[in-house]
Amino acid sequence: MDTGKAKVELDELKNNIRQHDYRYYVLDDPAITDEEYDDLMKRLINLENRYPELISIDSPTQRVGGISSGRFKSAEHTVPMLSLTNAMNETDLRDFDRRIRSIIGDSIQYITEFKIDGLSVAILYQDGILSRATTRGDGHVGEDITINVRTIRSIPLKLNKPYTIEVRGEVFMPKEAFATLNEQRENEGLPIFANPRNAASGSLRQLDPTVTASRMLDFYVFNVQSVKDVTLTSHADYMNFAREIGIKTVPSLDMSYSVDQTLELCDAWKEKRRLLPFDIDGMVIKLNDLSQREVLGATNKSPRWAIAYKFQAERAETVIFDIVVQVGRTGVLTPTAVFEPVHLGGSVVSRASLHNADIIRQKDIRIGDHIRVQKAGDIIPEVVEVIKDARKGNEKEFIMPSNCPVCGAKAIKIESESAIRCTGNACPAQLLRRVIHFASREAMNIEGLGPAIIDQFLVNGLIQDIADIYYLRHEDITRLDRLGEKSANNILNAINESKTAGLSKLIFALGIHLVGSKAAQTLAKHYGHIKNLINADYMDLGQIEGIGSGIAESIVAYFDDERNISLVKRLEDAGVEMYYQKETQKNNRLEGKIFVLTGTLSNHTREQAIWLIESRGGKVTNSVTKKTSFVVAGENAGSKLNKAQDLNITILSEMEFVALIG
Repeated sequence: MDTGKAKVELDELKNNIRQHDYRYYVLDDPAITDEEYDDLMKRLINLENRYPELISIDSPTQRVGGISSGRFKSAEHTVPMLSLTNAMNETDLRDFDRRIRSIIGDSIQYITEFKIDGLSVAILYQDGILSRATTRGDGHVGEDITINVRTIRSIPLKLNKPYTIEVRGEVFMPKEAFATLNEQRENEGLPIFANPRNAASGSLRQLDPTVTASRMLDFYVFNVQSVKDVTLTSHADYMNFAREIGIKTVPSLDMSYSVDQTLELCDAWKEKRRLLPFDIDGMVIKLNDLSQREVLGATNKSPRWAIAYKFQAERAETVIFDIVVQVGRTGVLTPTAVFEPVHLGGSVVSRASLHNADIIRQKDIRIGDHIRVQKAGDIIPEVVEVIKDARKGNEKEFIMPSNCPVCGAKAIKIESESAIRCTGNACPAQLLRRVIHFASREAMNIEGLGPAIIDQFLVNGLIQDIADIYYLRHEDITRLDRLGEKSANNILNAINESKTAGLSKLIFALGIHLVGSKAAQTLAKHYGHIKNLINADYMDLGQIEGIGSGIAESIVAYFDDERNISLVKRLEDAGVEMYYQKETQKNNRLEGKIFVLTGTLSNHTREQAIWLIESRGGKVTNSVTKKTSFVVAGENAGSKLNKAQDLNITILSEMEFVALIG
């Protein structure tokens, strides 16, 4: 295919994908399955890989760019981004209506929208291409966050028509994404977000756009600020126009012509808001007629033609009768308040995570306290405050245990964290999640070894730790429910294939606290073999770019435990690869060559030398035989050197060895 034909096909693919994005995000009417959409994206990626000169900034593949230089640049707004005045009750809303009618008269049409609890952003499209996105800031100057906004799938990179238009909208985190993110952070011992708004704000201002991309943010436009060569007369018309050119707009409710109708609309959604997939903290009421808006104008801070009718968070009072401690996958001990059940947000709530000892201390929460609870983001129950006036003097202070409540192992607090962790590697509370993590696609990728099967293995005592996976027998598996010959063969084949996953996957799979896949890759490249990592000290680890003090401290603590070293040894004995192997090094230049190492090398550990040989297709054995290709001799070489001389086998010095491997 020549470049001209490739460009035609590429443009067709991009337009096709944009139309499906429009149907999915704007019209909520997808025309193809997720698998069919993924296939279109794969075809586009493959074509762009073959013709990189044809890649354009508006391509759906170009959503995630490079890392920010360290801070976001300032960006001045062409028109100030004003904030809304709040109406905290019915009286405030009626006063707003009265002021408008005193100037405009009674011929008024209100439009009411959800006040989504997120972060306001201004987005500029030039000739239909997304060119800039900025935060509100102080209303006059914000921050340029274009690189992160481009990662949000519901924001088009290119419009259906080439208009130059500036829109204002809200970036937010849906409730389901918020709950998932907080669960992940709590499992990892990281601070959780208090509500979806904080989560959206924190995600949008990440210096690494790949983090933003992973947070499942969403976006709705609530105002068209300006558009070149288009003049319409109402807010509703501009919202319809925005939808037509591919922009997702905030859901608009029915028009209302009186403050009584508006209040009815607001009160109805106050009760139904928990049914929405996103968090709202009120309703926005604005004039629909743009000429009337011009007459009313604005103050230095707020428009006079719109107001935010705020909802109060639904709260309930109850009494704590216990604080229990749960243990997560990474060993984090999490205190949970158990209280008298209360109705909250449409469900009965009787427990709320207290997260860590610091929060308990800050809020001065005690067993027996009267408390107020609410749902963060209308989802997660939280203790808002203690009603200290209700104390009787018999409330008990809670102290975090010094030992794991499940396995009894010592519980420690790493200095740089607020979390307290169980140090028991075989703690039953952690084991299921540890094994699931170890077998997951991002780790050792043992296909078919899902949570249900792992749970069967644990219940039947077939595995006590992650290393036991590699010692499973065919007959062990087939005697379990619904696992026959074929299933057993598939599982054992997948387990065997995972042995060559490589060092970075293995390090990540071990589940060392704070060591994610990126850090695991860095460590694997730096050390080359697991034994070098085991022997690394805190100072050495801390000097590696991308490995902070917390990660270094966690790695040292992990390998200070003899049980963890024993675990790695059992994995190695089972045949799991312990060395790092770059794709570029898989040239098999030493394939078929057998090496024997003897003596002490000056510039390489034995593990590094083995890795260098095996990563190039060679094999290392302990005994010198006629099949041996080379003997690498260091200082104080022993009888293996003599035998090599007797058999006329090529003997290499360390320098010659380095020259050979290249």
